[in-house]
Amino acid sequence: MTIDDIKKLISKGETRTLELKKTTGELKDGMHSLCAFLNTDGGILIFGVGPTSLKIEGQIVSDKTRQEIAVEMRKIEPFVNIPVEYIDVPDGKGKQLIVMQADKHLYSEAPYVFDGKPYYKSESTTMPMPQTMYEQMLRHRDSETFRWDSLVAEDFSISDLDEELIRKTVRIGIANGRLSGSADKEPLESLLGKLKLLKGSKPTNAAVVLFAKDTEPYPQIELRMACFKGKDKNIFIDNKSESGNFFHLLDAGVAFCFRNLKLGGEIIGLQRDEKLEIPIEALREALINALCHRQYERTNGSVSLAIYDDRLEIVNPGKFPPEISPENIKQPHESYPYNKKLAQFLYLCNYLEKWGSGAQRIIDLCNKQGMPEPKWIANNSTITIVFQRNKEAQVDVTTHTDKQAAIDMIGGKLAVSGGKLAVSGGIIEKLADVFLFVKDNPNCNSEKVAAMLNRGKSTARNYLHILSELGMIKPQGTFKDRTYTAG
Repeated sequence: MTIDDIKKLISKGETRTLELKKTTGELKDGMHSLCAFLNTDGGILIFGVGPTSLKIEGQIVSDKTRQEIAVEMRKIEPFVNIPVEYIDVPDGKGKQLIVMQADKHLYSEAPYVFDGKPYYKSESTTMPMPQTMYEQMLRHRDSETFRWDSLVAEDFSISDLDEELIRKTVRIGIANGRLSGSADKEPLESLLGKLKLLKGSKPTNAAVVLFAKDTEPYPQIELRMACFKGKDKNIFIDNKSESGNFFHLLDAGVAFCFRNLKLGGEIIGLQRDEKLEIPIEALREALINALCHRQYERTNGSVSLAIYDDRLEIVNPGKFPPEISPENIKQPHESYPYNKKLAQFLYLCNYLEKWGSGAQRIIDLCNKQGMPEPKWIANNSTITIVFQRNKEAQVDVTTHTDKQAAIDMIGGKLAVSGGKLAVSGGIIEKLADVFLFVKDNPNCNSEKVAAMLNRGKSTARNYLHILSELGMIKPQGTFKDRTYTAG
């Protein structure tokens, strides 16, 4: 770099990528800025130029000066070998400029710290880096080490996971060709290890989110749901909060949508084709994305689903990756999962796609039903997807009976079963009757259910089997002496 290059560079004063110091008397402040350049967009630090006057003065550079610079630069971690240029000042009587250039492309191990503290640039100002920004950069740099979903869940063991649910989701992956047929025969610990959901013999946080029987140690694994009268949050019509693993929360969210959104239909041939006012597949996809990609390390937040007269909102405590924004999410893009281990398993069991196609799939489903495309909104701490409702689609939840709520719940669970439990509307009503009977009569058997239905035992067992598969009731005992309780 020549003195003419310097004159041109400083002509407009300090910027986000240029810091000027009069002498190395401000060496520590200069190192703060050099650290900030490394953490932001790169930049050039020059000693020997007045930051206000922009006058090139230079300074006498002694061996002691060079040693002091070397000592201070060694306080930047991770280690960087930034070359220092000494440029003679014309007619400066031996004075020199000291120039250090931090090239963002050469030094890519951000976050960097100086003397144990990180800094960043906000316009032309050097500032201490907030902890959340530092943790996010650290997580990006050492993704496998610091990702929350990859960490060991210290309060959990393999026995705290729901093996039946694990096997069920693995079978879905096998059926869709994403897992080997032998996976279902693996011992549980071996299977979880191959799915990268263990570290040693301990489950990871991803395993807990997916399969924990009880998520109480992690209060952030929660879904808050509410239906409001009007367009604001002043009057509740329905309000519910659920804690539990990923699949429980997904089922709860879908069931809540069935309970509080309008269900319409048309006659096609001899069949009535019923559709929720917002496509349930689109809502399910949005819920999967929110539960998968949220920032679980933030224990003071949870995914929320809010229904208003004019819209439905799903709010996720998280951020878009740098490559994605509300403006370009509708365009083709790669997948940048925040929780890689979680997303990897959901892909394997056919709940998620790898290629960033979720947003487009939601849009296509809305277009197919003649609905407006949803909007994505992002701020510093949340991502919100907003679905517009039909103006006539307003449900008076106070008219819902226990039976209707049971029908809605069964409909929601059938919708997320992937078509493996296809039943007609009339059967759904019978299933609701059976569910309510079991709920009111714990430990009842198929004989009592058959008597209530005035049907044979085989029909009763069939209904009980479907409700068991949906996770709504729990069978106990051997086939001959089996009883059922609401689950």
